Amino acid sequence: MKFKFDIAPIEQARPRATRMGKGIRLYDPQKVAVFKRQLGMLAKQQMLDRGLEPYDGPLEVCMEFYRPVQASLSQKERARRLSGVHRPTVKPDLSNYVKATEDALNGILWADDNLIISLEAKKYYAEQPHLIVEIRRPTYREEENNGKPGDKKPTSSD
Repeated sequence: MKFKFDIAPIEQARPRATRMGKGIRLYDPQKVAVFKRQLGMLAKQQMLDRGLEPYDGPLEVCMEFYRPVQASLSQKERARRLSGVHRPTVKPDLSNYVKATEDALNGILWADDNLIISLEAKKYYAEQPHLIVEIRRPTYREEENNGKPGDKKPTSSD
């Protein structure tokens, strides 16, 4: 199942801390909190429109993050970036995009992000920033697993 969200991806930032009585409370910076809340609302709406409940069980996930192209580029370089010839190799880190997205979609697309057993993530440039999340139930191939999910196929070194 594929979901497209028309929202600019935001990276997970270091949590902030404040004193609460004798303890310390950690919280997301405002930019991250707003992103998670907005993405969560967009995902809830798509799940509602499709009549779906959060997936429970092992999942394979593919995430694509489309960030805006910088305005100060030549037309030639802009075309390269939009075509995918030049991909983003700048901050923010891909792993920080993934973490913020996983957290925002917890309890909405999937019951918990610990259910993700396989993850593929990519960064691209686009005219309109957005993100795509595709989730699938794993398929087990009999020849790889001797017919039992979770069993390792014996090799000559075993």
